[in-house]
Amino acid sequence: MFNPFKQLELIKAGVFTSMPAKFRKKGRTQWSDPNRQHTEVECFLEGPAFDRHGNLYIVDIPFGRIFRITPKGDWDLVVQYDGWPNGMKFHKDGRLFVADYRRGIMLLDVKSGKIEPLLETAYSEGFKGCNDLHFAANGDLYFTDQGQTGIADPTGRVYRMKANGDLQRLADNIPSPNGITTNSTDKQVYVAVTRSQQIWRLPVMHDGQISKTGVAVQLSGGVGPDGIEMDGENGLCVCHLQVGVWRFDANMLPTHLVCSDHPHHHHLSNIAFGGADYKTLYITESLSGDVLVAKMPVAGKKIFGLQ
Repeated sequence: MFNPFKQLELIKAGVFTSMPAKFRKKGRTQWSDPNRQHTEVECFLEGPAFDRHGNLYIVDIPFGRIFRITPKGDWDLVVQYDGWPNGMKFHKDGRLFVADYRRGIMLLDVKSGKIEPLLETAYSEGFKGCNDLHFAANGDLYFTDQGQTGIADPTGRVYRMKANGDLQRLADNIPSPNGITTNSTDKQVYVAVTRSQQIWRLPVMHDGQISKTGVAVQLSGGVGPDGIEMDGENGLCVCHLQVGVWRFDANMLPTHLVCSDHPHHHHLSNIAFGGADYKTLYITESLSGDVLVAKMPVAGKKIFGLQ
């Protein structure tokens, strides 16, 4: 348990694959103008999620695209639609759930490429802008509603859509909720709070309510935390924009930092565990169009879609 403060171990990330030239389309969009300050972008990769066959699915937010990448690193376009997809997770029944900033929670049939809305409003009120999601072991879906919230507008939300379809708002005072995950018992929900440079922990009580929410990790530097994932020892891996990917142990003390020495790899946005031993961390580098890989010391927590 004692840590303060052990020598931080550095892990070097390498490139697994890069978006092919035929899919790169530099330009401005309605998403990139407010979110990238009117600069042209070729892509903005996010939301990595593995299927049962080892294929990696990722999104390209500004152009409304979802790609499938084979274990060999080959890309194909699954769907392009009128939306801004962000986080993704597979259900164990094979459906791919997509958190879409414009459209709410979407469902994608990866075989046909058909995408359709599942949840467009909460109690008839539109979402601010859904960002990421995570399944608990019982099929409950947790997701963040970030929009443009921040320190000056701390009204971001976390929802739980139970396996039976019931929707519950768990928090509505978060300054930019982003990545979300749960621990191995699903008794603690972790949320990346980008604009306050924090990871919040939301304890789930015996009746399913949330109580005594607190700060599990306080970060500094960079922009803030984005995607997060739990490993098999209840360690938390955190994408820290412009810094790298931290690993914190079960007591939320830092043990490892994943980084890249490439000058254009400064926007590591989201992560997913994969590989035969589930110890390989796949990382979306949003602006370069690269997908990075790093070997982690602990295998990832087995997620609902692969159980």
